[in-house]
This record gives sequence, structure tokens and C-alpha cells, in this order.
Amino acid sequence: MSLAQLDNLVRAKSLDVEPGTQDEVDRLLHSGQARLKDAGNKALNSESRFDLAYNAAHSMSLAALRWHGYRAKNRYVVFQSLEHTIKLPPEQWRVLSEAHRKRNLAEYEGELEIDDALLAALVRVAGEVEKRVIALGALKPDKK
Repeated sequence: MSLAQLDNLVRAKSLDVEPGTQDEVDRLLHSGQARLKDAGNKALNSESRFDLAYNAAHSMSLAALRWHGYRAKNRYVVFQSLEHTIKLPPEQWRVLSEAHRKRNLAEYEGELEIDDALLAALVRVAGEVEKRVIALGALKPDKK
């Protein structure tokens, strides 16, 4: 697998090359899976479910990046790199990008209006990220 695009982000100082460990990847994946499961709990309010699904997607996306031996300088780059780490199609990582934008509005401006369509898409894409990160276990990571 070519990760030349991620190496370009290293040169742009958005990523660092830093080997991850299987234990770290496993912990990130487990954390994401627990949050994704809780995000499916319809008894919770939509804001809580959004927060859980967003953090699940981020944790599992970070697991993919760490598995490949990179560390991000910011949260957004973790989602941007999914096209290269797990071959997530642009239309799916763009859902995560929109969720990131909404999360920032909530965190920094106190504005959190969650529509049901975005929440459903976020949960669906987080589930796809989970499947693809699990599939990485069958692959041998590139040597840096």
C-alpha cells in the first residue's frame, strides 16, 4: 500500500512518523467500539449520541493512522487521512468532516444543533470505519 500522500502530510508538518504499537491500536479500537455501541442507544438525547459517535469515529480513525505508523498534529487530519489508511471513500470521510465542523461549533461556540440525518450518517460511517480498521489486522503494515 502506498502512503505517499501521508508522507506529503509529514513534510507539511501535519503528521509525524511515529510507530504505533498493537496494544495502542487495540485500545483505540476498543474505545471506539464501546462509544459506537452507546451511540446506538436511542434512549440518549441526540447531542450525547452525536458526541459518542463522533468520538468513536475519531478513536477508530486514529487507530488506523497509528497502525500505519503516523501521529496527527490535529483531529481533522485524522479524518482526512482515512482515504489513505483504510481506503474510505471521500463521500464517507466528508460525513466525518461535517461532524468535525459541528463538534467544533459545539465545543468552541456552544452551538450544537444535530439533525437526525447527520447523526444517522455519522453512526453508519463510524461503523464502516470500524470494519475497515478491524480488517487492517489481516494486513502487514508498511515498514517505515
